[in-house]
Amino acid sequence: MTTLPEPTQQPHAPQAGQPATDSAARAFLAQIEEALALDGLPDEPTGPHTLIPMGGYGPTPPVTQPGRPPMSQKATDASVLMLSAGIASIPIGGMTSLVVYTLGHVDPTALAIAAATPATIALPILALARFLGRARQVVEAAPPVIQQTYNGTVIHDERTVHSKNSGVWVSNRNQLPAGD
Repeated sequence: MTTLPEPTQQPHAPQAGQPATDSAARAFLAQIEEALALDGLPDEPTGPHTLIPMGGYGPTPPVTQPGRPPMSQKATDASVLMLSAGIASIPIGGMTSLVVYTLGHVDPTALAIAAATPATIALPILALARFLGRARQVVEAAPPVIQQTYNGTVIHDERTVHSKNSGVWVSNRNQLPAGD
């Protein structure tokens, strides 16, 4: 049986953000002051960042940074797409490896039957798809039904004009034959 301590015997932790002891806080501050007071640091910072004028706030144009130029949005999208496709290929490759490993332990007769099954299922489906595609072409090739409604007297003229074009210089005069 476990005995719990009395409430008066429980330890008290310092409040959040307060150091454990005053002496630890003073030692920490002394270390910071010592680090800031180190001599031997150059008066001016060195490095390539000091060569580029820094803009403040406002209409300051961006400054070209040294190194590789930034990519366009199209290039960024393409790289994200390539990375996603690469990551997506990992599960596919793993499953393929698992299938190949498993097939090494399978009876050859059962393997031949399993390999022939998709073809026996796919052939009728492909034949049906081809039949439906041809049926759709037949329906689309049929002439459309045109219904026209007229009010009043309608004269429908179905005369045919025949013209003969022969010679080096041809003059077409499509005129209705006399008497029609």
